[in-house]
Amino acid sequence: MRECRYENKALQVMMDTIFLSEVKVQTKLGVPDWERMVEQTIILDIEIGYDLSRACKSDDVADTIDYGAVVTRIRETLKENSFKLVEALAEHICQLILHEFSALSVKVKVAKPAILPGLKALGVIVNREA
Repeated sequence: MRECRYENKALQVMMDTIFLSEVKVQTKLGVPDWERMVEQTIILDIEIGYDLSRACKSDDVADTIDYGAVVTRIRETLKENSFKLVEALAEHICQLILHEFSALSVKVKVAKPAILPGLKALGVIVNREA
């Protein structure tokens, strides 16, 4: 639970989590120019901090974050943009979710599978708060 202060009154904000696991996305990513010439598959694990108490009571999608809309926006933005670093890509996704979906916090794990011999995947985990 997170505490917010407004005019000397403490407000309690519930922090629940929406998760999207193993989201496969095509994008252009890599430091060398040749690596960004063709799309490659990356795998995202995303945790979105949000107060779900209204949605739990109302059973109305308007009271939560539309998971499908999040995935659609991520796919759109990664189709439009290319990145050299997985760090920059993860930051971009975090900022998109925080600003476009009014999330309280976001944790994004970006994995590039089988990019190096003998390695299942490499990547980063980035955490951001509003």
